[in-house]
Amino acid sequence: MGVAQLKSGGLWKWRSFSGQPKRTVMWKWVCGVMLFSLGVISLFTGHVVSHLEWAQQLSKRSLLDISRKEPIDVWKSKYSKFFYGCSERGKSFPPAVQEHKSNGYLLIAASGGLNQQRTGITDAVVVARILNATFVVPELDHHSYWKDDSDFNDIFDFNWFISSLTKDVTIVKRVPDRVMRSMEKPPYTMRVPRKSTPEYYLDQVLPILSRRHVLQLTKFDYRLANDLDEDMQKLRCRVNYNALRFTKRIQSVGMKVVKRMRKMAKRFIAVHLRFEPDMLAFSGCDFGGGEKERAELAEIRKRWDTLPDLDPLEERKRGKCPLTPHEVGLMLRALGFANNTYIYVASGEIYGGEKTLRPLRELFPNFYTKEMLANDELKPMLPFSSRLAAIDYIVSDESDVFITNNNGNMAKILAGRRRYMGHKRTIRPNAKKLSALFMDREKMEWQTFAKKVKSCQRGFMGDPDEFKPGRGEFHEYPQACICQRPFSYDKTSTDDEEEDIPEEVHNNTSSGHGHLSSADSERDEVFPD
Repeated sequence: MGVAQLKSGGLWKWRSFSGQPKRTVMWKWVCGVMLFSLGVISLFTGHVVSHLEWAQQLSKRSLLDISRKEPIDVWKSKYSKFFYGCSERGKSFPPAVQEHKSNGYLLIAASGGLNQQRTGITDAVVVARILNATFVVPELDHHSYWKDDSDFNDIFDFNWFISSLTKDVTIVKRVPDRVMRSMEKPPYTMRVPRKSTPEYYLDQVLPILSRRHVLQLTKFDYRLANDLDEDMQKLRCRVNYNALRFTKRIQSVGMKVVKRMRKMAKRFIAVHLRFEPDMLAFSGCDFGGGEKERAELAEIRKRWDTLPDLDPLEERKRGKCPLTPHEVGLMLRALGFANNTYIYVASGEIYGGEKTLRPLRELFPNFYTKEMLANDELKPMLPFSSRLAAIDYIVSDESDVFITNNNGNMAKILAGRRRYMGHKRTIRPNAKKLSALFMDREKMEWQTFAKKVKSCQRGFMGDPDEFKPGRGEFHEYPQACICQRPFSYDKTSTDDEEEDIPEEVHNNTSSGHGHLSSADSERDEVFPD
């Protein structure tokens, strides 16, 4: 036997007989070390193993895949209990820079209705943090469509806003007089582009702030990029869901309305109709009111110089038109909400008034509004649209189910908040598919129509995994601020069993409007500059 053959044979024998047991023993040893290490790590991290288990389970079968095979529970998602809001400050997040060491004073002029202003205030606090600036309590918009002259402290808890963010950003009520007297020129004003990145603020805004010491950013709405690092996203959530708290007066009236609804029914739904004249005019859609409607909406539409001419039928096919109150009612009945369901309607002036609302009332006779439930308490607020809108916000947030009728500011803000608060059921009409159904509903039996509506609405019911990473506004999908508990399929059948939840989780997800986020107007602008 030659040397090559000996080597070849020897190698073959080693692989066949010696190597296999050694590799098996070695592999068992490696696996043991890995499992031991993972166990040790999990003792210190608390959730590592759980999160790995969660990821493995999701890789085999997504929650949405499961739910597609199950009947829709219109009142809650059975998987919501696996999610909770988490926006705690990280240990490595440096404390706020002190006023005398900051790069200057940052002011903003908020823009639009109250929901739009709220997003601006939230983002402005984050911008102040990026710039190491002292933030000045913002000036609200007194000149928009709603002509509300409320100031910040008329709507929000002024002192809570400042104190709750002490560790994140230094906030003052006004620029000190000594600073204003020392300035050779008035405060510099500028408008930054929409969705500006942190790099833009550092490169373009910080040099001006450092040079002028006092800087105001005008028309500040959606002026910060959607994607930020996790620490900054969590700061957004602390501002949005904790620091922007309503005044005690607004909270008191809002919760009275909620209690009066709860006194009549154990659970209720809130519908944000958003069927006001300005929204309908902006949409460019036709709502069946004939020439009179077209003339009235066309006149309102003139306030926007840059809006294109639209084909109403094409807009409806594309799902760009708000549903009528009647269509909202049909959708809800088709989904399974019974005729005796209690419904709270959050809305401003409905176009067409009682005539427009009558079909919805017939479908849901237990129909209530803030004016019906708290007329006397609301009288001092009547001249102030933002304060009235705050009441609707509170009741909608406290409802068991919230139904939006458009993708405007209040819809996005409340959808995000309800996700943060444990994925409370939030239904968004799949307008593109529903519009075709509504046009053909007279041609089909009710059972067929209802079955098709349920099919259309899968994926639009506010379930936890409807969001696709990289899509959507952060204020609507605050993913960085939503944590997951370990998921187990055998637990999903026990929906009504209360799980052991750590105390800090209860604190983060309680809806308590003593810690409510900012007041938000259902009349907020979703309109361009």
